[in-house]
Amino acid sequence: MKLDSIHSKILIFLQKNARISNTEIAKQVGISSPAVSERIKKMEDMGVISGYYAKVDHNLLGYGLRALITVRAFMGRLKPFLHKIESYNEVVNCYRITGNENIVMEVVFENQQHLEKFIDELITYGETKTQIILSNVVTHNPIDKA
Repeated sequence: MKLDSIHSKILIFLQKNARISNTEIAKQVGISSPAVSERIKKMEDMGVISGYYAKVDHNLLGYGLRALITVRAFMGRLKPFLHKIESYNEVVNCYRITGNENIVMEVVFENQQHLEKFIDELITYGETKTQIILSNVVTHNPIDKA
């Protein structure tokens, strides 16, 4: 599906606030509310929009420590790791990557001891490297550039 500028604008509004009303989007993009609904439905049907999510502030939930952890899996340990990783509630995002490491994860922890315990579990699957996240400098959605 080729997106036109109206589709792109609708996506930008939904990415900024998934709870925005179709009426408000219609006012902003200059088409009717039913037309917005139809375009959103079409994008959902095509898989362009695959879900709506709540942005969670992990700090307010007691997870004030964030980190990026890469894993270089030991021979034969990648598949077991991929099955196990889904059970860790600390993992916010997990990606298979190219290069020397196999996995990069964004993870959240209550404190340093929680991080240490998590790493102790990971090292049974491979070598780890951990970087503590200090702050989020930039967040862009590729569609914002349209």
